[in-house]
Amino acid sequence: MKIHTLKTTKPSIPTDIEELESVVSHLSAEKLALFRDWFYQFENDSWDKQIANDFKAGKFNKLIDKARLELAQGQAREL
Repeated sequence: MKIHTLKTTKPSIPTDIEELESVVSHLSAEKLALFRDWFYQFENDSWDKQIANDFKAGKFNKLIDKARLELAQGQAREL
């Protein structure tokens, strides 16, 4: 039976762009693919949160009102 142990030390975390670039450029193809997939999801999640926060803050209200008015006046069509 294999026993898994927890690491007791935290890995060194790059603190600037050059360090990140260096770490990423030295990843194996497999680890780079895993990182790419993770980062893609991270970016999408961040974007979704920002859009949700902007919507809750009312930042789209003027655009929504304008679109509804244009639709009501026949200047736009439903998709």
